[in-house]
Amino acid sequence: MSQVNAVNVEIQVVLGRSTLPMAQLLRMGRGAVIPLDASVNEEVWILANNHPIARGEIQINDDRISIAVTREANVYDFMAGNA
Repeated sequence: MSQVNAVNVEIQVVLGRSTLPMAQLLRMGRGAVIPLDASVNEEVWILANNHPIARGEIQINDDRISIAVTREANVYDFMAGNA
């Protein structure tokens, strides 16, 4: 069991996606806003080592942001860019 505890897993939360021309991306500076294809109450993707494992929703309590897992992920929806 100690070997399992030694494994590092990178967790990411994907809020949305956007496609931008490289020229626009290079012009962006601090404070730039990138529009995403997601809406306010839409589920987010939870990735483990870049692999979709679950869907979740954002929760804000005082000054802390967390993600509540709502269901398992469908890898085909993630690859297709579907919500």
